[in-house]
Amino acid sequence: MFTPGCRHPDPAALSALCETLAGLAQETADIGPWRSGAFASLARSGALAGFIPADCGGTAATESAVLEMLAALSARCLTTALALTQWASACRIIAGGEPALRSSRLPALARGDTPTTVGISQLSTSRRHLGTPALVAARSNGTWRLTGLCPWVTGADSSDTIVTGALTETGEQFFFVVPTAARGLDIAPPLQMLALSGSRTSSVVFRDVEPADVIVPAGAGVRTGGLATTALAVGSTWAAIAILDEEAHGRPALEPVAAGLRAEVDELWRQLDEAAEGGIEPADRDRLRAHANGLVVRAAQAALTASKGAGFVAGHPAERLVRESMFFLVWSCPQSVTSAVMCELAGIGDS
Repeated sequence: MFTPGCRHPDPAALSALCETLAGLAQETADIGPWRSGAFASLARSGALAGFIPADCGGTAATESAVLEMLAALSARCLTTALALTQWASACRIIAGGEPALRSSRLPALARGDTPTTVGISQLSTSRRHLGTPALVAARSNGTWRLTGLCPWVTGADSSDTIVTGALTETGEQFFFVVPTAARGLDIAPPLQMLALSGSRTSSVVFRDVEPADVIVPAGAGVRTGGLATTALAVGSTWAAIAILDEEAHGRPALEPVAAGLRAEVDELWRQLDEAAEGGIEPADRDRLRAHANGLVVRAAQAALTASKGAGFVAGHPAERLVRESMFFLVWSCPQSVTSAVMCELAGIGDS
């Protein structure tokens, strides 16, 4: 899929992977990408290795190449693409650890030998009342213990480890690698959500759980609303435009609608690719994300409208895309993005 430092993924390999995931998409939506074979397909294709440094068994693809792959995958199976971003986030945190941790964990992750996921939303958005951290880390006699809650963990019941973050009583932040089989760790049944229930997202309770590894220091902390979330919104928009294109074959009046949305997403993609290559300021990154959120919702609604009554029936691709588009309104949104979306929905200018 990737060669070290590549600017683009291999087109043939990416196309083949997309077709495989599309063929597994319905099963993936029902039971998740780990059980449907979709995640194994990612490993075989070399997609996973692109996220891993070259000195740890990976191929260290550029961010541009990774985003191109994520957008293409999300157009065919958003559930798999979401799961992949959570796996990649866990790998990124591990890659920031000590050399011994990197060498012991990352090669197996690059091969797909051991699934992992991430649970860090409690560090940025999900806190208990009175300001008490949702997940607390305490150290006694050289041993760390975790107590509290991770409220949103994708694929918790399908992973061998969870990479999570916790605060000490003094407010220090650390990351930990925790085996899902650890004593005191309780994974709730997966949530039934408006869309993407196949991501098998659960809450996880920690009761004096001893982690396998600690990653210190935690660095700059949790980053939300990164470029990957925008790339997935772009891919979902492409899928909606594909429905419009199909409907436009016998209805020429739909052609300018599809063309307008395509021009908008093409420009968004250009800006996203430019950001991946040259960097982007946080405020500009958040504006891209807010634009993508609005666009993916509008494109899905256009696809549903064009599909007429058939699109309103459960199981139709337009019906699924409308539900999935709602996910982008609540997934890993910084406050600035949420505010921009709310202003757009209310028809008022940015505050």
